[in-house]
Amino acid sequence: MNRPIRVLVAKVGLDGHDRGAKVIATSLRDAGMEVIYTGLRQTPEMVVNTALQEDVDAIGVSILSGAHMTVFPKIINLLKSKEMHDVLLTGGGIIPEEDMAQLQEMGVGQLFPPGTTTATIASYIETEVKSRRNF
Repeated sequence: MNRPIRVLVAKVGLDGHDRGAKVIATSLRDAGMEVIYTGLRQTPEMVVNTALQEDVDAIGVSILSGAHMTVFPKIINLLKSKEMHDVLLTGGGIIPEEDMAQLQEMGVGQLFPPGTTTATIASYIETEVKSRRNF
């Protein structure tokens, strides 16, 4: 069965700026993906539980608050604890390059800074999810 890619777009923590997340959600939907948008002020636990319930292929976290070194590792640990090893964790926002590298070493997928085209993000998610489905 070749079902559409399902992506959860999440805003974690107290960051109340969601315009970028909504743009990404719309562009992924336009690229043929099924998108679930969590809305604002989600906890890592809420994000992973929603991802499990919705049977998503990928989680995209939009983060502008500076809490990325707390949020991403917590989500990774929750995904591992629920044995959701095939779910891609990616995201973007205001994340310094050195932090991006450290997060990727922990298991986070590619992270996208402001200004990245929506086509680049959609292409990455599509390629990564398809490679994970082939395992």
